[in-house]
Formats: sequence, C-alpha cells, structure tokens
Amino acid sequence: MGEVGVSSDPDANSLHWNPAKYTYIDGDMGFSLSYSPWLRALVSDINLAYLTGYKKLANDQVISGSLLYFSLGDITFTDIQGETIGNFRPNEFALTGGYSRKLTDNLSGAITARYIHSNLTQGQEVSGSATKPGNTYAADIAVYSRHDLEFKNMEGYFAWGLNISNIGAKISYSTNTERDFIPTNLRIGPSLTLDVDDYNRLSFMVDINKLLIPTPPVYYLDSVDGNGDGVIKFGMNPDVSVPAGMLQSFYDAPGGFKEEMHEIAIAVGVEYWYDKQFAIRGGYFNEHSTKGNRKFFTLGAGLRYNVFGLDFAYLIPTGGQANNPLENTLRFTLHFDFDAFQKQSAK
Repeated sequence: MGEVGVSSDPDANSLHWNPAKYTYIDGDMGFSLSYSPWLRALVSDINLAYLTGYKKLANDQVISGSLLYFSLGDITFTDIQGETIGNFRPNEFALTGGYSRKLTDNLSGAITARYIHSNLTQGQEVSGSATKPGNTYAADIAVYSRHDLEFKNMEGYFAWGLNISNIGAKISYSTNTERDFIPTNLRIGPSLTLDVDDYNRLSFMVDINKLLIPTPPVYYLDSVDGNGDGVIKFGMNPDVSVPAGMLQSFYDAPGGFKEEMHEIAIAVGVEYWYDKQFAIRGGYFNEHSTKGNRKFFTLGAGLRYNVFGLDFAYLIPTGGQANNPLENTLRFTLHFDFDAFQKQSAK
C-alpha cells in the first residue's frame, strides 16, 4: 500500500508501523513472518526477514515482540592490492519488545525498546583503523486514535496515528570516537475505513514521513577552523546530541524552509476487503529527488483462512531511482491466528 501503515487496520505487523494499534486488534494472540528478497535482479543471497507477534494481557493491554534480520549475502573482502583476505557474510538484526495500552475509549499509546546489532565489516581494517560491529539501543513512542462514523447507507471509522521510531544512541563501526545518528523517523497520518455493506470494506490511508536527524550543512571550500573542521556556509552544525538533533532537524536545512519541505516523504494507499477473506491493495510513495528520490507504485493481495493468512506485495519503480532494491521482487508475509487455531481445535 505504498509503504503506509501508521493508521491502517491493526495486524500482527503493527509493531513496525505503529504498536499503539495493537489495542484495537480482534485476536488474542498471533504472529507473522515476512520475507523480502533484496536486489534480486543483481544477486540471489541478500534478503530481509521479519518475525513478529503479539499477546493480549487484557482488553486494553498488549505486549509484542519482533526480530528483524538482514543478510547481505556472501562478500569477498580484498586489500588495497586486490588480494583476497577473506569471505564473509555481513548481517544486521534488531530485537524489539513493545507494550501497548488503551488510554481512553478512542485513544491508545505504546512504547517499545530495541537492541540493534550491525556487523558489516567483520573486524577488517579500513584506512588503517580497526572496525567492529555497531551496537546501539533505541525506543519508539506511538499513539493511535479511532472514532466510529455513521453515514446514510454505511458505517465506518476515522483513525489517525503517530509513531516516532528509533529514538536512540548514535552508532559507531570503528575504534575512533566518531559516531553516527541512527534513522530516527517521524511517521504520522490519517485513514478512513468504510463498510460499504456486510461483505465489502474499503480503506484510504495517507502517511507522512520525516527523518529526525540533522541535515548535512554546506561548507566553504578549502576552509577549516582552528580544530581542523570545515567552516559552515549554510545550515547548522550536525555534531549535536540526539535530542538536539531531533529538534534541529525541523529547521537546519541549508536551503531553508523550501528544503525542509523536500525532506517530507508522502505515501498514499488504498485497500479493499471482500468478506474479510480476500484483499486487493495499491499505493504510491513519493520522495523528493534531492532527498533519496524514491518514487514507486505498489500492488498487493491478501488471503485469510481459518488459521493462516497470506499477503503478497509487488513494487513498480517510476521516475525516481533508476534501480530500486525491490524492483521485480515479490514479497510475502505469512500470518498465524492462534484464536482461530484454538476454535478449530475445539470443534
């Protein structure tokens, strides 16, 4: 659905999009497994896997957890002369745990904690400096609100959500003191769901995304200060703390307000369900050409059985990047509903 999800209907994957949605989920417990081949047009061994699940503690409280694993495949490392020094398989993973709770009848909130491990170089020396895996911790803060609506011939609801994800310490891959921001992100957006009749449901969604990290400034050429650092011509100093960087990200663009607006990515999505068993989805994602240039359509479908569910997604790049890592790739997710399993076992 064009990478929207902050206010869509809750499911097992809500921990990624907006964990506050879990308090509105119908089931008592469930999990899902997603798999995405990466750069499949170039190589066959890079992939992204995501395992997530949830359990209701009460009608207004839910715990959740996930494992995100990214394998970069087999890579041959060479030295400056081109001699092979080893074959490795770099990888990254993130472990996340979340707690969601209803605050009022129409509002819920959630917090998560995350451990991130990124092993890209496997200890190789780069430019004379020893490298090491990057390790850091992060948290998410999310809210979700839903309000029932009634029209002349149909019912539905309006929802909105907000998720500030990856609020965490900087990460480093070497033994020096230089550390980099992790991608703290603000995701916010509304959705409208309409029950056309007893069998047909239609949803419309919009997500707005903005990275909450400092924008790189523009420096004077061949000019340094007393510490050997570049002299900033436009913009602001990016070497700040994480809280300061999050606040600064709203007004530090070298190009001023216009460039700040370019840093906002917009996604729209639509979803149709028939009898809560078959879904068709579509969406569009747009990012400015100077801020990543990702532009693509997505198509998807979903099936729900008594116990299992399957979702499929396909990405179609447009006038943005010449090559998208998910181009010509079929992604899929497997859902498992414990409630349905227990009911079927009882029968």
